[in-house]
Amino acid sequence: MSEAINAFLLGFPALFSIVNPISGAFIFRAVTATRTPAARARLAGLVALNSLGVMMGALWAGSYVLAFFGITLAALRVAGGLVVSMSGWTLLNAPENREGPKDNEAGPAEADEDIALFPLTIPFTTGPGTIAVAVALGAGHPRLFGGLGWFFLGMTAAAAAMTATIWVTYRYADALTGMMGPTGTRTITRISAFLLLCIGVQILIAGVEDVLGPLLAAR
Repeated sequence: MSEAINAFLLGFPALFSIVNPISGAFIFRAVTATRTPAARARLAGLVALNSLGVMMGALWAGSYVLAFFGITLAALRVAGGLVVSMSGWTLLNAPENREGPKDNEAGPAEADEDIALFPLTIPFTTGPGTIAVAVALGAGHPRLFGGLGWFFLGMTAAAAAMTATIWVTYRYADALTGMMGPTGTRTITRISAFLLLCIGVQILIAGVEDVLGPLLAAR
């Protein structure tokens, strides 16, 4: 049991720090500003479920999938850093969305699934940075008879807790923005976009270091 607790205490803070669901809630609200509250609530549930799938897949199959396609973790970080950086830059420079009439707020219902996965889940919520962290966590699992079951339980609980946190913060993103007010919401949204850009750059730097480090050390 202590192995499961240790795995949870390792996995949840690592996932929370890279996902950053509070900042993500403001980005979620900005991207879905033209939709009704009911549509945003539905999207919050879809994003949470998609995020659970991404985290679980990366935790337990990520390293094997990368190995199958011959993709290194460094390549994942470089590509992921570029995607996250471009997404943050686009959001940072996006024009302000103004509240329109209620009749114009709702997007087409069939489009919810389209934006729930991309861009709301990937790359805004559980993007390449989260995938890289989850792959690294899963790759550190113990041997089959060395506590693998408890490790699996603890990491699964961490992913489930992260999913619940994403759902709660995104589901009540309207309440968060209401507490901050229009000016505070716009400010935090821009700051969150800038932080997303910084996270992307940091992931990119880590990937470049992984690539260039062995080459420089060999000289």
